[in-house]
Amino acid sequence: MKRNHEIDYRIWGEEMQCVEIELDPQETVVAESGSFMFMDENIEMATVFGDGSGRSEGFFGKLMDAGKRLLTGESLFITTFTNHGADKHRVTFAAPYAGKIVPLDLSSFDGKIVCQKDSFLCAAKGVQIGIEFQRKLGTGLFGGEGFIMQKLEGDGMAFVHAGGYILERELAVGEMLRVDTGCIVAFTHRVDYDIQFVKGIKNMVFGGEGLFYATLRGPGKVWLQSLPVSRLASRILQYSTQGKEQGSILGGFGNLLDGDGR
Repeated sequence: MKRNHEIDYRIWGEEMQCVEIELDPQETVVAESGSFMFMDENIEMATVFGDGSGRSEGFFGKLMDAGKRLLTGESLFITTFTNHGADKHRVTFAAPYAGKIVPLDLSSFDGKIVCQKDSFLCAAKGVQIGIEFQRKLGTGLFGGEGFIMQKLEGDGMAFVHAGGYILERELAVGEMLRVDTGCIVAFTHRVDYDIQFVKGIKNMVFGGEGLFYATLRGPGKVWLQSLPVSRLASRILQYSTQGKEQGSILGGFGNLLDGDGR
């Protein structure tokens, strides 16, 4: 018998997605602060301390849950949405940037998924949102996510979001995949995560891909994103800076060269 609430859902959109959660009477979904879009009138919103799973007892247990969320860069509080009506009602959550929403049935993945720190969007009540420490020093220092990643545990539905296109890969026992550290969205708990130095001086200095990449070794499933938000932000900043420098040197002719000839 499932311990988590059983929720139905529908994902809308292509590049700018939102997920509609259908709740039976007294069912609850928990969501990250700032992800709420709209809801039916019989659904009540409440802000709670910790991860909202309801499993921790007492103030100390809730304080530990809140501390775990703080370590992963999230708020101390999480928002719950409960259907207090007599019929089914819906609440909808939106991803914070362009990309895809990935539905994860935790009961199909041995009850645990490891994901990047800021990818969690919402989940059925009862899903625990915790931290996953990286066991290896090199992974923690250079893995792009630091020593701490997020873990989702339970037997209900959880939803994570990522940038660009989402690619799923099933890794066989011992099969390894080398990945840009920022492109990892999530992986099942049996996947071994580590980092490696990029080989070759020219690759390291002129390759433009950083000094390290992640290695994911099976067995298990991994979810990868084509456009990490950190990469998008970096490019926007880069072009913004280049535009100012180019304008100061080339003036209007520079703007014509880059297509900005207003």
